[in-house]
Amino acid sequence: MSRSATLTLQPTLPPIADNNRLRLFSGSANVPLSQEVARYLGMDLGPMVRKRFADGELYIQIQESIRGCDVYLIQPTCQPVNAHLMELLIMVDACRRASARQITAVIPYYGYARADRKTAGRESITAKLVANLITEAGASRILAMDLHSAQIQGYFDIPFDHVYGSPVLLDYLERKQLSDIVVVSPDVGGVARARAFAKKLNDAPLAIIDKRRQAHNVAEVMNVIGDVEGKTAVLVDDMIDTGGTICEGARILREEGARQVYACATHAVFSPPAIERLSSGVFEEVIVTNTIPVPEENRFQQLTVLSVANLLGETIWRVHEDSSVSSMFR
Repeated sequence: MSRSATLTLQPTLPPIADNNRLRLFSGSANVPLSQEVARYLGMDLGPMVRKRFADGELYIQIQESIRGCDVYLIQPTCQPVNAHLMELLIMVDACRRASARQITAVIPYYGYARADRKTAGRESITAKLVANLITEAGASRILAMDLHSAQIQGYFDIPFDHVYGSPVLLDYLERKQLSDIVVVSPDVGGVARARAFAKKLNDAPLAIIDKRRQAHNVAEVMNVIGDVEGKTAVLVDDMIDTGGTICEGARILREEGARQVYACATHAVFSPPAIERLSSGVFEEVIVTNTIPVPEENRFQQLTVLSVANLLGETIWRVHEDSSVSSMFR
């Protein structure tokens, strides 16, 4: 059976449940997460009509007055990505036309982020395209978690709050009291993320997997840089998509003598054949968060799903009250 857990946070500012300028709405991508965030804030999700016409067009209507209000729209752009992205754009547009004072798009998982630069001729930079779409729709601010690459923040000309799922993952790992930990980056591009993770995990040593990618979603592992023999290896990444990269990493760590291998990632994208790969026995545990909903059919014995609702709720709280967000991660 898979497991679930939640990071405990105590609200740092006065209750805002009676503040009639704050409104919280949820798209259809991850309603359970939105409900958890609303509970943390001590309020209800705003009423909204969402339906589709016969040809598939989406219709959205906000069912309460939000004139002059600060509106927070929670919608990860997970699978089906295009439908959820379009829903977010329509929600933003509806709020803008309803005269909301400020519209914050809360995007726990920012899709289309992997195409963040041109690596070959005649390619689209979809991370920038999505930023343009959300901004033009009328968003005033973005709140996103664990972007695939940090420079995406610069694609927006509006305020951007970038928060991290690492406190939730670190809190869980510390409670497990693992010994002889080495934090492993599954590729060279993730070294900065893994180094920051290792520093907060009692300054654990760092290892890097040298990987050559032959095609999208296909990874070829070459070797391990660092000492993992006899240690508990914790592979850290921002997302697990098909599971090819992280599972190949786990196999070479085993070959190099790692005693145990854990996988940690914020976003459980889990495109086929990820479940078969991750549940094949290469990991003691696969630890993810609920930025993307994980349906029951995608859960397996080694999977643990941690909630980021308190973290997002606290961030919304601080943004609304003009308090520091970065201090949460010091």
